[in-house]
Amino acid sequence: MESLRGKTVRWTVTEGPVAGTLFEHTFDGDGTVVWRIVSGPGEGASRREPRYGTFRVAPDVHVLSYLSASGHTLTVVLNLADGRMFGFASSDKDWSPATGTFEVVQ
Repeated sequence: MESLRGKTVRWTVTEGPVAGTLFEHTFDGDGTVVWRIVSGPGEGASRREPRYGTFRVAPDVHVLSYLSASGHTLTVVLNLADGRMFGFASSDKDWSPATGTFEVVQ
């Protein structure tokens, strides 16, 4: 997997302000990302964001980041070898670490 382009990733945040929330992100081939809250606070919310970036930093490690229309930035590292996620979410007023688990669903 050279990047996450064309993939859908679901992750559950286990630590941080949105702990227990299940998110789904689809990284489209046109460079946009669609996020959706599958369960937890805000369930059903979804939006297409205009741009994302991903890098493969090691055979089983990818980093991704995007800026949402609301002004929040999400940057996470996904370890494909063990299904763990580590990252940071921020806005112009808040910053918080986030950890969790994930799976690539397509």
